[in-house]
Order: sequence, then structure tokens, then C-alpha cells
Amino acid sequence: MRRVLRSNGHTLLEVMIAVALGLIVTAGAVSLYRSQRLALTRATDAAQMHDAGMTALTLIALQLQMAGFTPADAAPAGASASVSALFGCSAARPVGTDDRLTCEALAGHSDGIAIRYVADNVSTWPSAAAQPTDCLGQGLVRTLPADAQGVPVVNRFYAKASGSTGEPELYCEGSGKAGSSQPLVEGVERLRLRYWPAAAPAALDASALTPDQWNSVVAVDVCVLVRGARDTAPSRYVDCDGVPAVGTDKRARDAFWRRIAIRNNSGGET
Repeated sequence: MRRVLRSNGHTLLEVMIAVALGLIVTAGAVSLYRSQRLALTRATDAAQMHDAGMTALTLIALQLQMAGFTPADAAPAGASASVSALFGCSAARPVGTDDRLTCEALAGHSDGIAIRYVADNVSTWPSAAAQPTDCLGQGLVRTLPADAQGVPVVNRFYAKASGSTGEPELYCEGSGKAGSSQPLVEGVERLRLRYWPAAAPAALDASALTPDQWNSVVAVDVCVLVRGARDTAPSRYVDCDGVPAVGTDKRARDAFWRRIAIRNNSGGET
């Protein structure tokens, strides 16, 4: 019996078609993976920027709401004292002694603010030694009479690049230890502050306020500009002045706003 032998192999054309289809499927899978990974990275970065922005706003808002606060049996810290409850700087940070503040320019053009009030163990978390604390949790040394409650405190906020990492951060310097500023929130590139004196038609920059107007500030508009991770293309955002901008360094950015009432200033309503 004669057997007929037939070839069951593939032709060169069939092999080429199979390879081409395999490459198309692989390329599609890789492209889908990369797009999904980029979307996840951007979503994570956006969430981190949101957390940083809201944390910075909350920290500053809590301090601003304390501006000018004085316990009932303590010496006044704001309007009737020789210094005001607030002192701000445009594109600069407050420097100098607590009772004689001046402004020092910042390379990142962040605004700065100093907030004064009388702290006690109710308005602040007490330290291990049962002392009132500043914005960094440092114990405050009592300077008021022994029968009075509270300790005067000045907390200064501003944003600048870290000297060690180069990343922008929100800093605070408290009265607990002069000259010992510490970062609080990473990613805060700029702090923008505008002030509402009583009966003013619009908010003003710190540089536009006279010394007598600080005790009449009834509200502060606070904006923090947060910088995120590096992206694949220049990012578009709206800055703290409400102006559309493009990040040419391919860093994502987002701005967060809040208006805080100053309840303890003598020039405003409580």
C-alpha cells in the first residue's frame, strides 16, 4: 500500500502574519500598561498635592483664628499692646525680634506672616513640662506675671526651598526657640496672603498696609501653591493670583485658597 505524504508545515507568509499579529498585540498591551501607569502616577501625585495644600491651609487657618487671642486673666496681646496681632511681608519672610519685625526677601517670592497671641494649655497642646507650645510644639517660657495665665507667642509662616533636598516646603518659626524654623508641609512652593482691613473695598498686599491698619484686619485670603512630581509635558494650572500659567519645568502644580476671619482684632467684629 502506497502512502501519500503531505507537508503540514507553515508557509513563510503565514509565519510573517503570525509574528506581525503578535507584535501588534504586544505593542497594544505595552501601550495600555504605560498609559494606565501614567494615569495612576498622575492621580497619586494629584492626591498628594491636595493633601499638602489642605494641610497647609488648615495649619495656617488655625493660627490665624488665634491671632490676638488673650485669656481673660492675661495681659492683652493684640490691639492694646505695642504691637499688632498680625504682621505680613510681601515676597518676603518676617525676621527680627518678636516685638520689632522686619521683612527679608525670599527667592521663591513667597509671602510671609507673623501671628501673635497669648498661648495657654487650653489653646495649645501642653509640652511634657506642662508649658504652652508654639507652632512647632516647643515649650514657651512664661514672661507674664505669675498670677496671669498664658504666654505671649509669635508664630511665623513662609515657604521656601529646603537647603538639603531642594524641594519647596512650608516653614514655621515659633517663639519657643528663636531662629529654629522647621518644615511643616512638603511641596508648598509659594504662600500668597492678602488682607482685608475693616471697611476696605478689596483685599490688600502686606506691602500696601500701613502700620496702623494691621489691627483693623478682619480677614485674610490665604493661597498655597503646591508643586508635585515631574510630568512628561509642561503642566497648566491657575496660580494664586488667578492667572493661568504653564510649568515649563514639567512639574505639576495646584493652588488652594481659603479666607479666614480674624475674630480677635480690635478693628473687626467678633
